[in-house]
Amino acid sequence: MAIEIHWIRDDQSLAEHCRNWHELPFVAVDTEFMRVDTFYPRAGLIQIGDGQRAFLIDPLLIGNWQPLAELLEDNGVVKVLHACSEDLEVLLRLTGKLPQPLFDTQLAAGYLNLGFSMGYSRLVQDVLGIELPKGETRSDWLQRPLSDTQVSYAAEDAVHLAELFSQLRPRLSDDKYAWVLEDGAELVAQLRREVEPESLYRDVKLAWKLAPQQLAVLRELCAWREREARNRDVPRNRILKEHSLWPMAKSQPNNLSALARIDEMHPRTIRQDGEFLVQLIKRAASLPPEQWPPALPEPLPIEAAGVLKQLRAIGQAEGERLGIAPELMLRKKTLEALLKSGYPNGPYQLPDSLRGWRRERMGQALLDSLAGAGETR
Repeated sequence: MAIEIHWIRDDQSLAEHCRNWHELPFVAVDTEFMRVDTFYPRAGLIQIGDGQRAFLIDPLLIGNWQPLAELLEDNGVVKVLHACSEDLEVLLRLTGKLPQPLFDTQLAAGYLNLGFSMGYSRLVQDVLGIELPKGETRSDWLQRPLSDTQVSYAAEDAVHLAELFSQLRPRLSDDKYAWVLEDGAELVAQLRREVEPESLYRDVKLAWKLAPQQLAVLRELCAWREREARNRDVPRNRILKEHSLWPMAKSQPNNLSALARIDEMHPRTIRQDGEFLVQLIKRAASLPPEQWPPALPEPLPIEAAGVLKQLRAIGQAEGERLGIAPELMLRKKTLEALLKSGYPNGPYQLPDSLRGWRRERMGQALLDSLAGAGETR
């Protein structure tokens, strides 16, 4: 059956369609973008599905995104997306807004125990019995005109995404539907939480092995790299390779020759930013001790693996009771944060990342389990 496709190529048309979409209970939203040589995704196409038709918005021709921004924030219209973290970045970059309420079909599949982290094609095949053609993921979505294959692929995504919602929603209990929306709201909240460039050093592999003075250098290097990547709109590794950060902070090269000997140091980086980096390292290294970051905690010891397994089992058992994919229950990072709050002897504190229904249903059981583990050690 041929899909009815409507192109939106000017501001007036977008505003008119958005007025109509405000009257609907839900819209499916998808994006096609390029992100090969840039920090930020570049939108090539925005697709909207209303349950019957596909609307293809050409972002290269739209100047006023306010009508779509208002639709995204309309609480009366559910926005349906699939595995949407990058789509959210595209929408935020274009409109300055993020979708709410957000129903992610990949999450819904997990709540129905159909599978965890299911790809779109497989979910469409499992739920709708439709085999999609191989994707156009390597296409150039910024080229014009788009090929017939690209247009067909994009339109099918929008139509089938709406159909997925119509099939999955009735299968979810009211509780599970609320939890899917809660997790969707958390995805949006995570993107809204602006990551401070000065905090990124904590995520560098083996950063915990560095002394506070070396951490001060690592902090400044990571913050500079992040800001430059955003300002120049290029990938972080184009500014400075990930693997170069730790050895730079450790050895603190004080001239270009020493800098050139750092692991994975690109000659282009030496040419463009070498002198600046040497000065940045010198400045950071000479900061007074009161401006050094505190030492980072060591990773959990091997002996903690058994306790982590015990905590994970609480989530798995609750997942079995509720018929939810076990991977959706308690994330490893959350359990590690809980364990680090008091290991080995407690007391323990539930981390902020354990929120909502998970905290209500499993928080106390996790603390009780740790109290019991403490008694048996």
